[in-house]
Amino acid sequence: MLTPLEQTFADEVKAMAAASLVPMPSTPGRVNRDLLKTMAGLGLLPRLFRDASALDLCLLRESLASQSTEAETALALQGLGSYPIIQSGSDSQRDRWIPAVAAGDAVAAFALTEPSAGSDAAALTLTAEPDGTGWRLTGEKIWISNAPEADFYTVFARTADAGSRGVSAFVVPGDRPGLAGEHLDMISPHPIGKLTFDGVPVERDELLGEENRGFQVAMRTLDLFRPSVGAFAVGMAQAALDAAVEHAGTRQAFGGPLKDQQTVSHTLAEMATRLEAARLLVYSAAKAYDSRRPKIASRSAMAKLFATETAQFVVDAAIQIHGARALRQGHLLEHLYREVRAPRIYEGASEIQRTIIARDLYRL
Repeated sequence: MLTPLEQTFADEVKAMAAASLVPMPSTPGRVNRDLLKTMAGLGLLPRLFRDASALDLCLLRESLASQSTEAETALALQGLGSYPIIQSGSDSQRDRWIPAVAAGDAVAAFALTEPSAGSDAAALTLTAEPDGTGWRLTGEKIWISNAPEADFYTVFARTADAGSRGVSAFVVPGDRPGLAGEHLDMISPHPIGKLTFDGVPVERDELLGEENRGFQVAMRTLDLFRPSVGAFAVGMAQAALDAAVEHAGTRQAFGGPLKDQQTVSHTLAEMATRLEAARLLVYSAAKAYDSRRPKIASRSAMAKLFATETAQFVVDAAIQIHGARALRQGHLLEHLYREVRAPRIYEGASEIQRTIIARDLYRL
């Protein structure tokens, strides 16, 4: 399904990651600024902003995830926090932040989720009270990637009592008075945290897009990124499948290699088949986004749903084939098992993706 040029690009990203990113020191639970600078130097971060192609984003995330989930996540979070500015920001907002993100000098974050507004994002309560020249933000955000270390946040706040129609988006520098946060320790090693806003001032020129139209800013960003979450999952699943194929081909049991056991070979076949179906669905959704075909939201939801659920199955099956050795700390599959769980929740849980898909079936 990929052109020769697209396949060459994916192969080059894998090679760069293996040679330059995998050997770098890891910083679990914290932003790895050295990694970001290296990725910028390799041209990976600038590629995020070259043409806003969904397929490019998917190829980047899949290729990186097959080699280094830390590098993949670092790149994806830079994109997630920055794409609202690319899509809806003013020239001055783009000029201030995007070159710094592409150079690895600024860390971005996407601040949507709240303690009482997760899957129901339109129910957010962080308030933006008018303050003469702008607004003051008061409330909390939680499960925010790159928090509290980000240099700026795309923040979604309530400016009117009208559900999703009363949400506005703002670009908030991380050093703004009244903004504080803390790290949260999670099962996966992503940098993630909580933010508190105590009358944080934002100016009129920090409004992102139109007032009370911020929910559309968030949804357009998520429509783009959901297929690429699927690509992240596909990359992890490919790494797990490769490990399982190698292990089953060399591990001796019952007088021969493990792959000769029918239950193992059939499991490998099921893993490979589901993985290939997930990859094709991701690419299809990305190409639909890039060509502006109808029902992009449901196509994106299908890609994220199927790919993340498939990756969970593939990683779990790979661990079963390996046995106890895969549960030891530091093993690739132990690492992937912790990484693969979160994508079934963030950017819309699997249940929300099913709701999006079902609703679209009845939409003309």
